Amino acid sequence: MTTLMEKTAEERATPSRTVLVGLLLGIVLATLDGTIVGTALPVIVADLGGLGRLSWVVTAYLLATAVTTPLWGKIGDLYGRKGCYLASIVVFLAGSVLCGLAQDMGQLIVFRAVQGIGAGGLFVGALSIIGTLLGPAEAGRAQSVIGVLLPAAMIGGPLLGGLLTDQLNWRWVFYVNVPVGAVALAVVGAGVRLRSTRVRARIDLAGAALLTAAILALTLLSTWAGTTYAWTSPRIVALALVSVAAVAGFVAVERRAAEPVIPPRLFRDRNFGVAQVLSFTAGAAMLAAATYLPQYMQHVRGMSATGSGLLLLPLMLGMMGAQLAIGRRVGDGGRYRHYPIAGGAVATAGALALLLLGTATATWAASALTLVLGAGLGCLLQPALLITMNSAEPRDIGAASGTQTLLRTVGGSLGVAVLGSVFAGRAHDGRGPAGIVAGLHGVAVGTAALCAVAFAAALLVREVPLRGRAEAGRTA
Repeated sequence: MTTLMEKTAEERATPSRTVLVGLLLGIVLATLDGTIVGTALPVIVADLGGLGRLSWVVTAYLLATAVTTPLWGKIGDLYGRKGCYLASIVVFLAGSVLCGLAQDMGQLIVFRAVQGIGAGGLFVGALSIIGTLLGPAEAGRAQSVIGVLLPAAMIGGPLLGGLLTDQLNWRWVFYVNVPVGAVALAVVGAGVRLRSTRVRARIDLAGAALLTAAILALTLLSTWAGTTYAWTSPRIVALALVSVAAVAGFVAVERRAAEPVIPPRLFRDRNFGVAQVLSFTAGAAMLAAATYLPQYMQHVRGMSATGSGLLLLPLMLGMMGAQLAIGRRVGDGGRYRHYPIAGGAVATAGALALLLLGTATATWAASALTLVLGAGLGCLLQPALLITMNSAEPRDIGAASGTQTLLRTVGGSLGVAVLGSVFAGRAHDGRGPAGIVAGLHGVAVGTAALCAVAFAAALLVREVPLRGRAEAGRTA
């Protein structure tokens, strides 16, 4: 086995706005495609049939994305981040075209998995290149825009999916990716200049296999537990055991691997470990709120599916505003430690404020109450990204961003599964709208607990100066 050769510093030049837009387009594709398909599913079933396998249209995409995210990041670190990012766009676009051409549900599920494989490299690839071209200090503003894209996709995805399905055809939900991806491919291909020395190292196949098994088991557990199967059913218990065994085996293998998928050295930095806790808990809280608040809006306030999504705008605007403000302040040389601490406290208070929601709460008041939670979550997510990129050595930027993205995704999946069981259990104990309110109150308490954990973790953050672009180059 050949040993790891230190990578030379990659050329850093201030990227143009056009290049940054090209990188952000890749993230738009990855985030939007996770939500845009939902509104088209009824029409897809009517056209292709296969109602019993409908959930796998979504699950196949999420599984493939989660499994390949850290792998794309590591491959980019080893063999070149630009080429890896461009390859992920090509795979994603190929999967999108194939999905649009699918003739039955089985084909669509397989092609969604191909699309998910490409999507796994879009987010982490863009983050890695931005982290290479810019040091964490300069990247704060660009990363704040990335943070805005996540909540925007939750609102814009379903609306765009419904529009394309109604006005054109459900197949355009996938075809719309092609022109956007082509622009990103051309802009990044022509505009990004990175020069790096290729690392000669054997791929950590054992670690990749164990990580894949762990993610598959956790994703299936979060998808099925409490809904398709009871939490105590043999299938769910078996999935939990497989995930625990796979994680334990993965940790053991990574300690011995010459070039691990997720290098253990990353976690030697306390700030990096804390940032991953923030990503996991904030991801769980964000997705749980975005999933179960619409239930209250629809079943208690009598709103339509589209209307309930629009009533979550304060939640999304709170997240967007906080992330943009933090990115600007940090980019101008401001400190960042107090933001996650304040975010944990504000998000906890915002989650507990949802206990004020009842059957008689005015619609405008119910919508406005979500603003506090959104602002708190924004103050957690943005610093977590900045701290992650600042804590990793330049050669590990891809692995670090892949780890952060993975933990936020897994946190969201498990948060929705666990709190979904709480919601369903309490909702079934009540009758009519009162049951839905009881279920939402259970989700609010669980979300507050997650945010309290984030607050406690944030107290451990140390104020380490963010590396500038020139300093990052010297460090490499």
